[in-house]
Amino acid sequence: MNWFESLDTALFHFINGKLANPFFDWLMPILSGTGSAMAAFVIALLILAITALSRGGARARICVLLLLIVVAVGDPLVVGTIKRAVARPRPFVVVPDARLFGEAGKGYVAPLPDGSLPASANRRSMPSAHSANWFAAAMVMLVFYRRSARYMFPFAAAVAFSRVYNGVHYPGDVLAGAILGAGYAVGILVIAQSIWNVAGKRLFPAWQARLPNLLNPQPDPTSELGNRNSETEWLRLGYLLIVVALIARWIYIRSGIVGLTEDEAYQWLWSKHLALAYVSKPPGIAYIQWAGTAICGDNNLGVRFFSPVFAAILSGLVLRFLSPHIGARRAVLLLIITFATPLLVVGSILMTIDPPLVLCWMWAVIIGWRAVQPGGKTRDWIWLGVATGLGFLCKQSALFIPVCLGIYLALQASARVHLRKPGPWLALGILGLSSVPVAIWNWQHHWATLHHLAGNAGLDKTWHPTLLNFGEFFGAEFGLLNPIFCIGMWWACFGFWKNRKAKPLQLFLFCMGGPVFFGYWLYALHSRVLPNWIAPAVPPLFCLMALYWSERRVNLKPWITAGLALGLMVSAFMYDSGLLGKIVAKLPGDKDPTHLHFLRGGREAARLVESERAKFDPNAFIIADHYGRTGIFTFYSPTARAAAQTDTPLVYCLDADVPSNQIHFWEQYDYRAHRRGQNAIFVMRLDPYKLEPDWILKWLRHEEIQFAEIPPPRPVPGRIANEFASVTNLGVFEVKLKDGRVFQRLQIFGCYHLK
Repeated sequence: MNWFESLDTALFHFINGKLANPFFDWLMPILSGTGSAMAAFVIALLILAITALSRGGARARICVLLLLIVVAVGDPLVVGTIKRAVARPRPFVVVPDARLFGEAGKGYVAPLPDGSLPASANRRSMPSAHSANWFAAAMVMLVFYRRSARYMFPFAAAVAFSRVYNGVHYPGDVLAGAILGAGYAVGILVIAQSIWNVAGKRLFPAWQARLPNLLNPQPDPTSELGNRNSETEWLRLGYLLIVVALIARWIYIRSGIVGLTEDEAYQWLWSKHLALAYVSKPPGIAYIQWAGTAICGDNNLGVRFFSPVFAAILSGLVLRFLSPHIGARRAVLLLIITFATPLLVVGSILMTIDPPLVLCWMWAVIIGWRAVQPGGKTRDWIWLGVATGLGFLCKQSALFIPVCLGIYLALQASARVHLRKPGPWLALGILGLSSVPVAIWNWQHHWATLHHLAGNAGLDKTWHPTLLNFGEFFGAEFGLLNPIFCIGMWWACFGFWKNRKAKPLQLFLFCMGGPVFFGYWLYALHSRVLPNWIAPAVPPLFCLMALYWSERRVNLKPWITAGLALGLMVSAFMYDSGLLGKIVAKLPGDKDPTHLHFLRGGREAARLVESERAKFDPNAFIIADHYGRTGIFTFYSPTARAAAQTDTPLVYCLDADVPSNQIHFWEQYDYRAHRRGQNAIFVMRLDPYKLEPDWILKWLRHEEIQFAEIPPPRPVPGRIANEFASVTNLGVFEVKLKDGRVFQRLQIFGCYHLK
């Protein structure tokens, strides 16, 4: 292959060097889609996709759908796999006189003095993903719109040429990408048609008969089998989407793109110490994580295994519940809306106390609606009690369920007849039984949970009226619920009220969500309210929104399409914040949302801490400044993870006089009792760097961002200084990802001889 490499290098020199001119120096980075050019291009594509989905016919919609599938499947599975296997360095890494333009490849390192490449060097040059994606898109467009070949293939070729001119690919890379892209596009289209021929006839016979050829869609109205069959097929489509989303979320979690949050790692520690309750939460989350790790092991998938499961069950319940009221098609649309709602997207991935609570809450809503009907049976109330009790065992907020139900009974006179029956009281009794384990644990531990909850709610502080928290809550929910859908939900909450007596289901849904949502919003006038606290109110209020707007004679298609486009794009960035770097520019590590709670950087931080421990004293133990970091350092360090299964853990939490976390109650985590005379390292997380005031403008212009201020090292806490014979500052350490961004800052102290 030496002749090929020689020819490839010679062609690279000719295009990258000999053809250089000022006009190409300006144009080629734009064609490569770097920085603001890529952002503008993505926005233009988004507008075209919205137009095609909202105003186009079957051909346009199927074309857009298959385009998304081809790119989503081909790029990571075909191009990504070959890139990793070939591991060919990019030309600007190994060719000394290569000219590099734009943001493409920025941040990759040069060869070492001996000519070898460091581990962080980009070895992913063959094939070109840009070339593959554009030729794949051109091939799909050719199948649906033959005239598109006049501009799609020349544009794809221009993009491929720009990659060589910009110095980030060899000609052979873009040629291979073009052939691969066109090839797998055809292959995926053929597979899609084959699946439609077989599965379509079984699952969607009416649709398949009306539209037999996906690649040349010409609907035959004479093949329509009626509304009843159509409703059934929409339901089947909804269930299929739920299953696909479940599997996709498992695959995403397994990929490890983002790590565990501090709360997840902390609650993973709980699963190693099962109890009747914990200082801040009931026992449900610990047993859920115990079951997940028993199935998949102590890894990301094990900890988060049940979060996609709960999301899938929740989606199925809502789909089944709403279909008779608004039709299966609109119910499936609401399902898709949940995929474009950031708060619900987060809840389908992270395994915190909210996913099981939200599932139990919506289960209680559905069972509760059945129970309050004139024909409601005692068994419905019993199941309502079970749902509420299980919700309480996950989070204390489930106690709001009977409060919300009581508000509905107060407003709906016809439902109050059930208060003279045993059903509601049996439900309350079951809820009371569910609280027994939590009550026993608190009785044994001086009612620690009550003190903790009072502190979280700000009840232990003097109230100083302010609109700051109120506005913060509004802004957070406006973004997390998707601005368009959030406005639609609020509008529905107020719009239905005038006819509430004639709309008992809408009133019931409002009562099961509105008091929580608006109650917390008002409470923000007193104390800070975290955005996730309203999570259980979202599904019933979204159901209310779907019911309300299904009765309005308003063309909502453009708004819904825009909301879906916006929400799906934001959700994609949430799944992988690195996508933003490919479209605009990489955010500074401290400004990347995934740096919060160690979503990214936790694994690297644990390795750094373990390395510094080995340098300081291989036999030393570790003290973290926060219970969340105790969980992170334990989970991502194999040595610490193994020690956590024993009575002698390796990572501890800074001791305190007041029990502020669960670790305080575990006897084996009392390092003063078990580690006397030993050395330790104390790890403290530092504040982020302070950037220049105009860093956003510089980021958008792709200019270098400077630090306005570097926070100085902090002194060792007095408690640590008093607990050891002597303490030395080992330094401030930056936790960097492979792309060079600083995601966390740690200060580590060496502590000698625990007193």
